[in-house]
Amino acid sequence: MRIGLTGGIGTGKSRVARLLAQLGAAVIDADQIARRVVERGGPAYDGVVARFGRGILHPDGTIDRRALADIVFSDPAARRDLEALVHPAVRAETDRRIAELAQSPEPPPAVVVDIPLLFEAGRAGDFDQIWVVYAPDDVAVARAAARDGTDPERVRARMRAQWPIEEKARRADVVIDNSGDWADTEAQVRRAWSRLIGKAAAP
Repeated sequence: MRIGLTGGIGTGKSRVARLLAQLGAAVIDADQIARRVVERGGPAYDGVVARFGRGILHPDGTIDRRALADIVFSDPAARRDLEALVHPAVRAETDRRIAELAQSPEPPPAVVVDIPLLFEAGRAGDFDQIWVVYAPDDVAVARAAARDGTDPERVRARMRAQWPIEEKARRADVVIDNSGDWADTEAQVRRAWSRLIGKAAAP
């Protein structure tokens, strides 16, 4: 069973992913993979530097992720170019890990791919179920700004580059409402996981 877990900035998706790992899911972090593919020697590094120039590099040659983010979140064409370079490499590595887990002696009951841009990357058809972690924009902005120590307007600019969370929720098989306290969210996740495992075990 392959689950695509997504949400929006500040909705709490990563915390839900950690809980699912505790419950027995194998979790693949697409954001972590995206960071690795643009490291020096990674499959997307040369293309990103060629497209955006050496001005996005630290003195040691690594990519300054904040400088790159400032460019792509203010320029839709630049963002599309970056996604065209990064998404295929992320997809290939994600698929490789899913296949590896499926062939392991004791496959996990479910593989959860934590993927922020699931819909934006056109990956909705890659999963058996899509779970969306939801929180209203005002709550999400406040959380993300506090977490990252950044200006709320910078958070809103990043949010505008993604699908609205309401649209993601409409397309989900499971919606986890994380707008309240964590105890309620955890209860929702545990119920959804129990239903999933029951369905997977059914003949």
